[in-house]
Amino acid sequence: MTARKPLQLDLIFRAFKYTIYAVLALNILLFFQEESLATAKTFSQGINLEQIIHGFAATIDTAAWLVLLLIFELETSILDDGTLRKPKVQFSLMSLRVFSYGLIIYALYGYFNKMLMTYNVLPFAAGDLCGLVGQGYSTILTLDEYPLLDIQNCNVLTDQALLKLNGQQVIGATSDWNDIQWLAWVDVINSVTWLAVVAILEVDVWLQLRGRTLYLSKIIKPGLYSILFLAAVYWGLRGDFLDFWDAFVWLVAFIFIEMNLFQWQAETSPS
Repeated sequence: MTARKPLQLDLIFRAFKYTIYAVLALNILLFFQEESLATAKTFSQGINLEQIIHGFAATIDTAAWLVLLLIFELETSILDDGTLRKPKVQFSLMSLRVFSYGLIIYALYGYFNKMLMTYNVLPFAAGDLCGLVGQGYSTILTLDEYPLLDIQNCNVLTDQALLKLNGQQVIGATSDWNDIQWLAWVDVINSVTWLAVVAILEVDVWLQLRGRTLYLSKIIKPGLYSILFLAAVYWGLRGDFLDFWDAFVWLVAFIFIEMNLFQWQAETSPS
């Protein structure tokens, strides 16, 4: 019985880990659904190929990160060192890695442009704001939620200083625009921080295959993960649940990668 316990714990651990990975795959669909509704308001004249990254940055970003996560899972947990050193395996993983990083950096460009879009607003004055109900105007709830103007929210906005997204029928109070501008900045900061995390992980994996360790990563990464945790908390307080949930699950997923790396280093370190 005692011999089975470690095996049972390992199976439970793996089942939980891959469940987390499956949840991240589901989040791609949820982000696509959310951003599809948002772009219908922020790109009401239609979205072209060049603008897709502006409207679907989170969907593209999450998909690319999932591929990169699975690469790290292969390197730190599934494939042995001998397999990882094979030229064909290295070439395949490198090709997937370059493709993923290309999309991730492209998504960062999308987040940055989305942030700039939130500043492309003009003062809006309406003598009878509620008279605009039913004319296609939308209001602001979060960065990706723009409910239609109705009697309830027009009464809330009446007598407030309003701003309107340039070229679109999206209006909101100045405080509402300030909120989504901060949320857009958090998207950019979060994206840059994750790139810093994986840059250090890449170095960790590269050194591990050569029997070496980057001790500085143990100092830097806790600070970076703290920034990501604070971003998740901010989304939970000021954004929507999907942003918070996705950020939380990604932190859990990379905790698994860090555990894989720790176990890999322990197994290959001289006794």
